[in-house]
Amino acid sequence: MDLKIEDASIRILDDLYEIEKQCFDDEAFSKQQIGYLLADYNAVGFVARVNGEIAGFIIGRIELIRNQPVGHIMTVDVLPFHRRRGIGRRLMLEIEAIFKQKGAKECRLEAREGNVAALKLYGRLGYKNVAVLKNYYGQTHGVYLRKNPL
Repeated sequence: MDLKIEDASIRILDDLYEIEKQCFDDEAFSKQQIGYLLADYNAVGFVARVNGEIAGFIIGRIELIRNQPVGHIMTVDVLPFHRRRGIGRRLMLEIEAIFKQKGAKECRLEAREGNVAALKLYGRLGYKNVAVLKNYYGQTHGVYLRKNPL
């Protein structure tokens, strides 16, 4: 498997939106929301390509909390066919490295309570459950996770 990580770009917005829909169905970010995130000065995005084809992407942003930069991962998407091959892990490590470069000492994200594969990945990467987010995904609870230090 030839895996390459590259910067995400608004030029491939249509492709990213299609992947987002496949990964998250009704809870997917809209095309406009993904475009907004990609254009945000504080955002960081990467695309994973396997043999030249987009297999997944990640978008996060640096937010100031109590005047300190904190990384916030907004979405991590890996197409079902490409899951369990280390692509999500690589995307996470890439974005964490950029967050750290930009001065963040902590990274945060939210995940669906029943998304066992994602929660295991985040746990292996050092994220800790901080809180349950009641009805965060409609009728389903979310989990708020944090990694500190990066």
